Amino acid sequence: MKRDGKMKRIALAVMLAAATVGASAQKAMTAPKGGKAISDELIGIFFEDISSSADGGLYAELLQNGSFEYNPTEHDGWGPGTAWHLIRPGHSLGHVVPQMEQPLHKNNPTYMRIHVERVKEYYDYDGWIGVGLQNDGFEGISVKAGAKYDFSAFFRNSGETRRMQVRVALVVPQGWGKSPKLLADTTMQITSEFWIKNTAVLTPSEDATNAALQILVLNKGALDIDQVSLMPQDTYKGHGLRKDLTQALADLQPKFLRFPGGCIVHGGGDGFWNTYRWKTTIGPKEQRRALKNTWGYHQSMGLGYYEYFQLCEDLNMAPLPILPCGVSCQGAGGGWSMRDQAQDVVPMEAMDEWVQDALDLIEWANGDPATSEWARMRAEAGHPQPFGLKYLGIGNEERISPEFEERFKYMYERVRKAHPEIIIVGTAGPGSHPGNPDFDNGWRLAEEIGLPILDEHYYERNDYFLNSRQYDKYPRNRQTKVYLGEYAAKDKKLIDALAEGLYLLHVERNGDVVSMTSYAPLFARRGATNWNPDLIYFDNERPYLTCSYYVQQLFGQSAGQYYYGDCVRFDGDAAGVVQPVEKSRYGQSVILNTKTRRLYVKLCNAGDVAKTANIDLSRFKSMKKMATKTVLTGAPTDENNYEAQPIAPTKETVKAQKKFSLDVAPYSFVMLEYEL
Repeated sequence: MKRDGKMKRIALAVMLAAATVGASAQKAMTAPKGGKAISDELIGIFFEDISSSADGGLYAELLQNGSFEYNPTEHDGWGPGTAWHLIRPGHSLGHVVPQMEQPLHKNNPTYMRIHVERVKEYYDYDGWIGVGLQNDGFEGISVKAGAKYDFSAFFRNSGETRRMQVRVALVVPQGWGKSPKLLADTTMQITSEFWIKNTAVLTPSEDATNAALQILVLNKGALDIDQVSLMPQDTYKGHGLRKDLTQALADLQPKFLRFPGGCIVHGGGDGFWNTYRWKTTIGPKEQRRALKNTWGYHQSMGLGYYEYFQLCEDLNMAPLPILPCGVSCQGAGGGWSMRDQAQDVVPMEAMDEWVQDALDLIEWANGDPATSEWARMRAEAGHPQPFGLKYLGIGNEERISPEFEERFKYMYERVRKAHPEIIIVGTAGPGSHPGNPDFDNGWRLAEEIGLPILDEHYYERNDYFLNSRQYDKYPRNRQTKVYLGEYAAKDKKLIDALAEGLYLLHVERNGDVVSMTSYAPLFARRGATNWNPDLIYFDNERPYLTCSYYVQQLFGQSAGQYYYGDCVRFDGDAAGVVQPVEKSRYGQSVILNTKTRRLYVKLCNAGDVAKTANIDLSRFKSMKKMATKTVLTGAPTDENNYEAQPIAPTKETVKAQKKFSLDVAPYSFVMLEYEL
């Protein structure tokens, strides 16, 4: 026993020593001289529900219009039965009718009543009989053999029959007059005259990409149904988001998430009546208020504020929610010319409601459940600990009119007074280049009130990103930092991605002025794309990663706190002089992360001639022997799409050197990663 105790003490000492070595290996280092302090949150992501990014996309729900809330105000020809159709196998008789009396919840007013007039007198379990509904999901439901799918629906027995039998089945339809192929099914008994949530787990017997869900009532009577859901159990960290799409986001290593928009925030082209209200997107799914989507479809709000904050926590991102400030998108009133459009505005006497929305959001995200009603709601939803909100955006791309300025200042001053710890992000309007009236007025307002961060947006052809260096000219003594919240080159070829990469090197060089950036838009569903280009395209089976995605990934992986501009000199450049970048097609950046003890050398050549980079890293003394080299290259017109994915980075381990030359091929991006 004594020997055993001694061995245990030795083992414990070894473990503690190993832990100490591991901890010291990650101990933050002091940056060598010559570096410029920059933001280490330069690369984030911006999610807006455009191009069916939420329902049918990141939100893992497999059924479309599960709450029967589609309506003609959202899309011509839509109604409660959109995405559903009546089925009556076995020559059964009956019909379905949308209803709104005594709904499941006031925010979810429409449901379906299934009337069954006749079915077979004898119920054959292997046969197909009954009256009910079929949902084909979003262009088919994709399921995997052996995977588990959670079905749920609220039922209410609304007829004289006390016990209603319901069959729920995952099937592959076989066409008119043919019985479907059964993948999985279950039966349940509905007896309550009140709304009751019923659940089941369906496990398909084989893979299918074109499955459908059938709900069949098997005996005569009437049954109400609402809030129907089919959710895979295998979601990202079990939090209801599609696993492969969320993993694609995680692989970007983003530092923050801006959400939920975009023009969605303040009503888009519809006007202020369609404004996104965060309070109606939390709580149980059946109690959330669906909303017309600015981009011409429906938002179920299954992906709401709780899920956005949970995603931020799962991916170690800072949440950056955007709230309206009493002024609609300038696209309201018809058209998207972005200027000189009518603006809906909230009367000043009603602005306290919008201020309170912001204050309540901060309490919901950060408050103590013991003392805060909103924080208690967060805890009841399953998250007693605060989310750690530090950023809050007010407004998005509004025309910087006198009405906007008055309402923004009113809201800004009151939020800052109540919560000085929250960093407020404002807006410079659309087309954020010097000389644009909104841009100039936005910066004037920002400097007048001491705004911490101003959000700039611009989409340009790749020539702009190749030739322009906007932030070199910004004053260095401004209190207000820049958030480049929406930008992209207007195509998705490799040359566009390299142009964006060259511009991000410029952003890193100006990381003392620019604090955050996010490419936009983020997602687009195949066959339902409102805007091109996008960072990630997808269908029911997989994501399709663009060339720009891989450039964003390289920058996300190489965040740091210090920029060194004199470690790389290209042949032909004057010794000791940083290359003037205007009109050039190549650039470089050296970034040090003192927290992780990683050094990154990034080289971009967007031209048609190879360049030689002369690299001197002598100031970094404790470099490990090996380094990782990542290369992204191809023809300038190469493009990743649904048919082909020719562009992807390649990695190799190379000998770490402190002073050497490296040839950078035409149309390529190279990153070297060193451990210090």
